[in-house]
Amino acid sequence: MSVAEDQIAQEPRIVTEIPGPKSRELHARRQAVVPPGVHSVVPVYVERAHGSVLVDVDGNQIVDVCGGIGVTTIGHTDDAVVAAAAAQLGKVTHTLFTMTPYEPYVQVAEHLARNVPGSTAERPYKTLLMNSGAEAVENGVKIARRYTRRPGVAVLEHAYHGRTALTSSMNHKGAPYAQGYGPRVGDIYKAPNSYPLRDGLSGPEAAKRTIAYLEKMAGAEDLACLVVEPVQGEGGFIVPADGYLPALAEWCRANGIVFIADEVQAGMARTGTVFSIEQFGVEPDIVLSAKGIAGGLPLAGITGRAEIMDASLPGGLGGTFGGNPVSCAAAVAVFDQIERDGLLARAKHIEEVFGDGLRGLAAKHSAIAEVRGKGAMLAIEIVKPGTLEHDPELTQRVIDFAVQRGILLLSAGIYGNVIRFLPSLQFTDELCATVVRVLDEAFEATTA
Repeated sequence: MSVAEDQIAQEPRIVTEIPGPKSRELHARRQAVVPPGVHSVVPVYVERAHGSVLVDVDGNQIVDVCGGIGVTTIGHTDDAVVAAAAAQLGKVTHTLFTMTPYEPYVQVAEHLARNVPGSTAERPYKTLLMNSGAEAVENGVKIARRYTRRPGVAVLEHAYHGRTALTSSMNHKGAPYAQGYGPRVGDIYKAPNSYPLRDGLSGPEAAKRTIAYLEKMAGAEDLACLVVEPVQGEGGFIVPADGYLPALAEWCRANGIVFIADEVQAGMARTGTVFSIEQFGVEPDIVLSAKGIAGGLPLAGITGRAEIMDASLPGGLGGTFGGNPVSCAAAVAVFDQIERDGLLARAKHIEEVFGDGLRGLAAKHSAIAEVRGKGAMLAIEIVKPGTLEHDPELTQRVIDFAVQRGILLLSAGIYGNVIRFLPSLQFTDELCATVVRVLDEAFEATTA
């Protein structure tokens, strides 16, 4: 047992109002020096954390069911990650890999190559490392354009890919990510996706609709890539119908379009496989990873078929901090634990236990239209009972109720009517039961 684990019991414990006086004081200081565009969902200031629990500056213990929006997949301040990062800090913190390289970068690339669906000795994959999910998407598109010599980028409705100029233009939702920031990037085509709850289409039917739209609005011969979140994140944890993604991948392959799996939120063991795309029977041309890859340190990967990645000229790829050695050392520790500690099975166990609890809530509360997701990436969609009309107001009331009981939740979906759950893979059955109980109380209190 680590010192942090010994000091932080894995349970909610509220000792002041939320936010407490010290958090309110810090928030006032923050407002004077940080712009409002850098928004915080809950103005509770965290002092330390371990496993699945945050401790704020007032001493409140809050169960983190958001995981830094999918970052702390193996838990906060994981002992192995901390040890690996600390050891690397004492050796080398920076040289710039494109100047004088180092082994941890190569180790991460080797781990990614081993875990990408479709990677074999005859069909090798190579990796570029960067800092964030948005950078991964930017570089994935850049590499696909270089390889195909085509300009067009296809994305799906309800998608979220980042906040840079390119990625905010790729998002389905313009406000607040792109609205008012100037011209949006062109040659981006947003096609209908598969949303079983709302479109009622089978996978092949939904794929036919997506393909027809892209062929009509873009033209397959002008598309460099199709960027797909296998399980959509910010869009509401939408899981496509069976057969949808394989049909899209087949169409891409037939038309020379690079199929890019954006695994920034769904990847790194969260859904029960290292990359969620594996569960849909698709071998992507490029896989994008970030968030959970380095246990809380900034790192992102663009892993693609060798012939695609090799199309860029020397010097055409990279960045000053891309593949920082400390982040890479942490990522190696994450991969080691996935392989050693049975974390894929743990994700599936959380899906079963937590999912059963959420389905029990749905049977009791008619405002829950659907429970969906894979592994430790689950969600409930909240509607006005008897309809499929979005209910973001009730969603926010439930979230606000829960945080006062020490449970940190986060909304998602284009209309803000989805509550998403991204617990760490160390989340216990007891914590699952606690979250379900508080949600039950929240629906009882807010729908009375």
